[in-house]
Amino acid sequence: MMHSVLHHRPWEDALAILIGVSLTALGIQFYSDAELLIGSTAGLALLVSYVTGWNFGPIFFLVNIPFYWLAFVRMGVAFTLKTFTAIALLSLFSMAMPHWLGPTHVQPLYAALVGGSLIGLGILALFRHRGSLGGINILALYLQDRHIARAGHIQLAIDIALMVAALFVLPPEKVALSVVGAVALNAIVMINHRPERYRGES
Repeated sequence: MMHSVLHHRPWEDALAILIGVSLTALGIQFYSDAELLIGSTAGLALLVSYVTGWNFGPIFFLVNIPFYWLAFVRMGVAFTLKTFTAIALLSLFSMAMPHWLGPTHVQPLYAALVGGSLIGLGILALFRHRGSLGGINILALYLQDRHIARAGHIQLAIDIALMVAALFVLPPEKVALSVVGAVALNAIVMINHRPERYRGES
C-alpha cells in the first residue's frame, strides 16, 4: 500500500536543526571532557584540537569548507543551506558549551555511550530534515540516496579508519572507548534512518 509523502514545514526544519545541533554539541562536550574521539569531520576536528590545543569550533567549521561544493552540486541548495547552518551553529554551540555547563567531570564509559547516543540522535534529526553536519555525512547521504550503501555503514567504515589514526595521539583505552561510542552512534543512525520506513521530506 502506497502512502503519500508528507513534507516538513520550514519551521519544522528549523526546529529540527536547532534540536539536532544542541544534542550533538552536548555529546561532543562529553567527548571533549573525557578526551574521546568521534568519527567523521567532527572527529578530525577533535583530533586536531587535542594535538594543537585549539578550540574545536573553528577547526570544525574550517574542516568542512571543502565539502560545501559537493553538497551544493550533489544535494541541492536547500540541503547545502541547512548543512551550513547546522555546522555554523555547532561551531558556536561547542564554544559556548563549557560556559553553559561549567567545569564537569564525566566518566569515560558514560561519555562514550551517552555522548555517542546524543550525537547519533542529533545527526538523525538533521538527516530526517535533509540536513547534515557536513563532511562524511554529505558523502554518506549522497551514496545512500543513490542506493549504493547505507549511510550508517559508510560512516562506520570511515570512523574505523579515524580510530586507527587516533592510536598515534590518544591512549589505547581512550580509543577503545571511542569505538564503543562510534558503535552506539552508528547503531542509532542505521536502525532509524531508513527511507523505506520514514517518508517525510523537506
